Amino acid sequence: MENSQISDLKTNQEVIGYYLVKEMTLKEGANGCYLDITLSDPTGVINAKVWKCDPKDANKYRKGTLVKVMARIAEFRGKAQMNIVKIRKANEEDGVKVEDFVAAAPFSGKDMYESVTEFARKIEDPDIRKVCFNFLESNRKELMYYPAAKAMHHAIRSGLLYHVLRMLQVAEGVSKVYTNLDRDLLFAGVILHDIEKVGELSSDELGLAEYTLEGELLGHLVMGVKNIEKYCDEANIPKEKSLVLQHMVLSHHQRPEYGSPKMPMIPEAEMLHYIDMMDARLYSFEDALKDVEPGEMSERVFSLDNRRVYRYKK
Repeated sequence: MENSQISDLKTNQEVIGYYLVKEMTLKEGANGCYLDITLSDPTGVINAKVWKCDPKDANKYRKGTLVKVMARIAEFRGKAQMNIVKIRKANEEDGVKVEDFVAAAPFSGKDMYESVTEFARKIEDPDIRKVCFNFLESNRKELMYYPAAKAMHHAIRSGLLYHVLRMLQVAEGVSKVYTNLDRDLLFAGVILHDIEKVGELSSDELGLAEYTLEGELLGHLVMGVKNIEKYCDEANIPKEKSLVLQHMVLSHHQRPEYGSPKMPMIPEAEMLHYIDMMDARLYSFEDALKDVEPGEMSERVFSLDNRRVYRYKK
């Protein structure tokens, strides 16, 4: 039973294994306090409960802690839940490393960064290329490990670069079909659209993130627009180019109810929205289906409008 992977867990299974604490909250229930924990390993995440706990335990099992648990798997509201019987911190004698339990992009941050900069070099407009390289180079360290989100799509180590790289690959393809699109602007929009996730979130090198105060109060769209305007003014970038780049970032969620105060008003901004949405949704499908057997349904997926998704038999 040692090292039971999350993707293999079944209802009523007894489990002994090592997992990384991704989230932990001390809560009060009808029968006393309990720990509400999100545990993870490279194969997935699972909600876990430590019932009738000592409130002091909340300080033992903070985010980023590697723990060993003995538990039983139950089902709650259609999803697997781990009811923990015993829990302790992992120690040196266990012979396990935190980094081995971190979900990460399939490519290294270094390799993806180099690929993204190769796309940036394809931008022919010197002003737009200059803006992109400024933000890439000034955020290089953070881009190596930052997730694209705290809990939604690409919420993994180096997930932000992985998201941007796949979007650039799509953008290059669609620009060959829709030749009316300004490829320079589309590439720049992809590179810049989520760049202020590095300010919206505070992440450790494991890719475990929390929102910053600026992220909570402003969000990455507003933060991105402010910083693009500031840099363009300092670098004497023509006003129209600055405004169009700001518009790409500001409108990429498309609608006010999704966070964009302006809908896309140029074709490149419209395409940016759909490429972003497509990559986010397909990532969620990939993640949900990676451990589902052919002919079976997944659990409900919050990032896909709480749908269950199906792996068909080929």
